[in-house]
Amino acid sequence: MLKQQLQFKLSQKLSPQQIQLMKLIQLPTQAFEQRLKQELEENPALESGKEVDNEFSSDFENSNDDDYNDNESITADDINVDEYLSDDEIPDYRTQTNNYSSDDEEKTMPYAAGISFTQHLINQLNTYRLSEEEREIAEFLVGSVDESGYIRRSLSDIVDDLAFTQNVFTTEDKIEHMLHVVHELDPAGVGARNLQECLSIQLHRKEKNPNVELALKIIDTAFEQFTKKHYKKLIQKFDITEHQLKDAINEIEHLNPKPGGSYSGNNRMVEHVVPDFAIKIVDGELELTLNGRNAPELHVSREYNNMLKGYKDAKHKSKSQKDAVLFIKQKLDAAKWFIEAIKQRQQTLFVTMSAIMHYQKEYFLTGDERKLKPMILKDVADEIQMDVSTVSRVANSKYVDTPYGTKLIKEFFSESMKNDQGEDVSTREIKKILETVIEEEDKRKPLTDEALASILKDKGYPIARRTVAKYREQQDIPVARLRKKI
Repeated sequence: MLKQQLQFKLSQKLSPQQIQLMKLIQLPTQAFEQRLKQELEENPALESGKEVDNEFSSDFENSNDDDYNDNESITADDINVDEYLSDDEIPDYRTQTNNYSSDDEEKTMPYAAGISFTQHLINQLNTYRLSEEEREIAEFLVGSVDESGYIRRSLSDIVDDLAFTQNVFTTEDKIEHMLHVVHELDPAGVGARNLQECLSIQLHRKEKNPNVELALKIIDTAFEQFTKKHYKKLIQKFDITEHQLKDAINEIEHLNPKPGGSYSGNNRMVEHVVPDFAIKIVDGELELTLNGRNAPELHVSREYNNMLKGYKDAKHKSKSQKDAVLFIKQKLDAAKWFIEAIKQRQQTLFVTMSAIMHYQKEYFLTGDERKLKPMILKDVADEIQMDVSTVSRVANSKYVDTPYGTKLIKEFFSESMKNDQGEDVSTREIKKILETVIEEEDKRKPLTDEALASILKDKGYPIARRTVAKYREQQDIPVARLRKKI
């Protein structure tokens, strides 16, 4: 029996230029500016700013240089700036910055110079009268404080580290003594080994009154019951009223669980998000703009073009001149490709965000997250006839400035589920309703996941208790017992 098999293998390979374009599309505004700066530095044939004179030399196709084939010939079209920046080819959002929002003029936020958090603590140590050994131990402890203000290492580990790294041989008792000195430093609570000790240190610093004293007893002797919100047990343990417990808990809630984070001089750099798009409501209609920093003015170097003119006019062409013109051609080709890639990037970003904006028009007009429609990458990809991976590159790393704040674009995407009417609704809508129900619950008797599922079912969203638990956890909302207040 003759068995015949036909096997077809389809494969698609991206060219290096396509891969580079995909990488450009993925870059948010700030990273794109860095990439642009890098390209300008590496390619002398590429220049920023407007080109004053667009007259270029005639074609090189008629050149008598037999050492270069047609693929290597340099024509006026290869380097014509008009071909790159012709008004006819510029999308309707244009590349002129006067079409963009005020963030075009945004300058990088300067960070004031200042001493580090560690140095801030060491400066305070200098006001204490300490022996040489005590100072070495204290400074080592201060150096072990993390950015939240805690020392999360055991005393035995610190003893070993002092011996191995500082050649200081000491005991746990001496370290414990110096740790109490560190606990006297500002901000209050710094150097604590855990949250309980951190809160206790801060309460000991406060002016004493019945509420503070009760709060201290709770933290020092009933911390586990406090964290688990076993309020009835606390009332019984300390023989107090519910009102007294509430006042004491109020004192605790006003303490700082991360004393290191309150120090403004720690100079930790905070990521500064630059919106890639802006959406405004003008006369009841949505208006989309692309951040002008994504639309730089670029042109091919006039100097490089003049080099080609010189080569063409030369009667005798040496090998070094031919090598030079080949180098120039490569740089001009790269410059032309980069300019075209930036135009494609602009077009792709604008078309993709425009489709997302119109898909979620109701949300952008109202700001109500319950108006967010179910939307997946394929919905947008089909609309603009692009690949899903391209839409993903735009959505995953870009931000849009809206009347309701700056949003990460991927937040507008969500799966769908059926309501009791059989209609598709966004899971984001359900999460928002769940959040609202929890906000409005009686905090003395928080709703269990089962009760929340029942309420959502009554509102027309039949979802299981385990799904409620999943959505609640995704929103960092604790279980009912931990939401309880008195």
